[in-house]
Amino acid sequence: MRPTSHRRSPARRAVIAVLSTLGLAAASAALVALPADASAPPPPADWSTVFSDDFDGPAGSGVNTANWQYTTGTSYPGGPANFGTGEVETMTSSTSNVSLDGAGNLRITPQRDASGHWTSGRIETKRSDFQPPAGGRLRIEARLRMPDVTGPAAKGYWPAFWALGAPFRGNWWNWPGIGELDVMENVQGLNNDWSTMHCGTSPGGPCNETTGIGGQKACDGTTCQGGFHTYAVEWDRSGPTEQMRFSLDGVDFHTVNQNQVDATTWANATNHGYFVILNVAMGGGFPDAFGGGPDAGTQPGHSLVVDYVTVRQSAGSGSTTPPAGNRDAYSTVQAESYDQQSGLTKETTTDSGSGQDLGSAANGDWALYKGVNFGTTAARQFSARVASGAAGGVSGLVEVRLDSPGGAVVGSFAVANTGGWQSWRTVPANISGVTGTHDVYVTFSSGQPADFVNLNWFTFGH
Repeated sequence: MRPTSHRRSPARRAVIAVLSTLGLAAASAALVALPADASAPPPPADWSTVFSDDFDGPAGSGVNTANWQYTTGTSYPGGPANFGTGEVETMTSSTSNVSLDGAGNLRITPQRDASGHWTSGRIETKRSDFQPPAGGRLRIEARLRMPDVTGPAAKGYWPAFWALGAPFRGNWWNWPGIGELDVMENVQGLNNDWSTMHCGTSPGGPCNETTGIGGQKACDGTTCQGGFHTYAVEWDRSGPTEQMRFSLDGVDFHTVNQNQVDATTWANATNHGYFVILNVAMGGGFPDAFGGGPDAGTQPGHSLVVDYVTVRQSAGSGSTTPPAGNRDAYSTVQAESYDQQSGLTKETTTDSGSGQDLGSAANGDWALYKGVNFGTTAARQFSARVASGAAGGVSGLVEVRLDSPGGAVVGSFAVANTGGWQSWRTVPANISGVTGTHDVYVTFSSGQPADFVNLNWFTFGH
C-alpha cells in the first residue's frame, strides 16, 4: 500500500449545514420498535450478507479482532496529526473506550482523565474490499444510538459511522480522491444525521471539498440520542448511472449520482473496495462550527451504542463488463480488489496500513483488474509491493499482461525470498508503452510449483 489531504476538514460543511437545515422537516416513516440487542435482520431474498457483526459477547470484552482492527493514537503512522480533523482525543484499544456490553451491543465511550485529557475509540473493518459486483448493489448498514447527552454537556462529541476507499490504507495522504462515504455523522448532541460523499480534490474541486456532497435529516419518532435508528448507504451499480443513496430508518434522503462529477473523479472514488469505520471523536472542525470542542462542562462517559453492522450485496444482471476507465492506472490498485482470480488467496497483511494482500501466488496463477485507464500518455513503469518467504532456490516473475491471461507480457520483474511472507518491499519495472483502457492481468510465472510471492498493491507510472 502506498502513501491526499486528511480524512476531512468539515468546518465549511458544518457552517453551510447550520445555515440550511437544522430543523429539516421530513416525511415520517413508520418505525418498527426493535429491542436494543436486536440481531441484524436477515437479508432480502435477492441479497446476500458479506459481513455482519451483532456484537455478542461477554460484558467488558473487546471487539472480535477477526472482523475489526483498532486504530490507536492521534493519527495514522505518518499521516496528518489529529487524524487531519483537529480532534483532540487519543484513540485507544482499552475496554474503557471500546467494549461489548454483554447485551448484544458495542459501546464506544469517550473518557476524560484527571488532567483533562480525552481518550476514545476507533475501529475499522479488517476487510477493505466492500464494493458492489458489476451490475449489482452494496448496502452498508448499522443500527445505532447516539451518545445520550445533549446541550452543553455534549459539547465536542462527534460520533461517526463511515467508510473510506481502500487505497487510503498505507498512504494516508490521498484523501479525498480515493472516496469517503459518511453514512452518519452527528455533533454536539443535536438531533440530526449528516451524510456525505467526499471525492475529487481539496480544496474545492468537483466535489466541493472540504464540504463534500452532503445531505442531512433529523431522526423521527425518537431523537438520535433517545433511541436506536438505522443508518445506511446503498451503492447501486444496477442502472446506467451509479448512485450512492443514504437513508435513515429506511427512508432515502440524500443521493449522489455518478453524473454529478466527471468520469475520472467518480472512477477514482469507486474503482476499489472500501473499509468501514466506527468512532467517537472529541472536538475538531465539525464540532467547532457548532460552538466548539469539549470544555469543562462536557460530560465524559456517554457511549455511541452499536447494535449491529452489516454489509450486503445484490448480484446484478450478471454483466462482467465494467464501465470504461473504471480504474485509474496511476492510482494505487489494491491487489485484493481484483475482479477475478485463479489460484490466489486473500490474507491479512502486516504491511503499513494493514488490510489484505493476495497470497499463495505460484506458477500459472493470475488476478484480473478490469477497465484500467492508462490515458493518452503512455505508461512505461510498473511498481508493485511484494513479499516472499519462499525457500532457497524458489523464485518467479510478477508479470503484466493486457486483456488476456495468455496475452503478451508487457513488463515483469523477478522476486525471490525477501525475508518473510510479510517482509514487504516495493519493486519497480519498466513496461512497454501502454495507452487506452485495458483489462489488466497480473500473472505469476515460476520454474517451480511452490508458492513464491505475496502481492499487496501495484500502480503504473509514466
